[in-house]
Amino acid sequence: MKTITLQDYTIVFDQSTNSLSNFLNENKYSQYIVLVDDITNQYCLPLLKQVIKNPIIIEIPSGEAYKNLDTCQSIWHQLIHHQIDRNALFINLGGGVIGDMGGFAASCYKRGIDFIQIPTTILSQVDSSIGGKLGVDFQYGKNLIGLFKNPKLVYINIQFLKSLPKKQLINGFAEVFKHALIYDASEWNKLKELDILNDDIEETLYKSLLVKRAIVTEDPFEKTVRKTLNFGHTIGHAIEACSVDEDDNPLLHGEAIAIGMLCEAYIANQYFNLKEKDLLEIQQVLLKYYPKVNISKYKINDIMDYMKMDKKNTATEIKAALISEIGTCNYNDTINQQMIEKSLAWYKSL
Repeated sequence: MKTITLQDYTIVFDQSTNSLSNFLNENKYSQYIVLVDDITNQYCLPLLKQVIKNPIIIEIPSGEAYKNLDTCQSIWHQLIHHQIDRNALFINLGGGVIGDMGGFAASCYKRGIDFIQIPTTILSQVDSSIGGKLGVDFQYGKNLIGLFKNPKLVYINIQFLKSLPKKQLINGFAEVFKHALIYDASEWNKLKELDILNDDIEETLYKSLLVKRAIVTEDPFEKTVRKTLNFGHTIGHAIEACSVDEDDNPLLHGEAIAIGMLCEAYIANQYFNLKEKDLLEIQQVLLKYYPKVNISKYKINDIMDYMKMDKKNTATEIKAALISEIGTCNYNDTINQQMIEKSLAWYKSL
């Protein structure tokens, strides 16, 4: 078992249920509510039921399309129906959508009840489960309605990853690549040699979380250095939103963020300080796992509309986190439509 300690909660890596059992025994709650989707209900809930007897199960549809206030209202209705009091524990069992939205719903219900995160995907284990960011998507963009609130515990068990298809494993690794690119060049060099589908990845995930721990501890409310975690997300989130609007099978988050990292690395190379050899290295590694996507169908006006709603922006300026070299990232770099269009054209030409 490995642990990562933050100021007011702990992240536990444990392939048994002992640490979870200990937490529940030490903290007596009146009721236990488990939020799941159809996937985690089938594949992950049985393990949790070994620890918690007869929990109240709330199931929601899986997918980013349901990460909204309508789904939150459904959750709140069920909490009221079951007469959940303020001494209950809300358990989020799932990926990033479950963790973000479940934590938000719990933090708003009766002005807040305790919750824990049990992330079941690589993406949620290394990214959304740590740092206290909670929220839902709204009409004009991702995570526009939300708040900061830390869980009481994050319990990571890589057994849950065994139920994931290869596409989902690769999807989650986009954030692992990002953490190395913005913070740890030596870890990036290891990732270049890693076979993420066949090698043991527990140590890699642990080190990736150490990166995020270091950043969110220094800047818990995203005023300064925490903005570097948005590398690839300024363009990537806009591409992801367009894909949800336009595609029958929308891009996964990691797939869109990989596009965003490539485009933003290109902007960093063309207009800032990133060397050509670093851009080519990033291109080689990311395209190995995230083959080029046809983004020609997404209109530049739609992409720009989503980018203008990005939370990092100030007034009319679009702000991005751009790497200056592998392992080092700036924040609050100003980019414009010309740079963005040129980067998208470059991506299309690959």
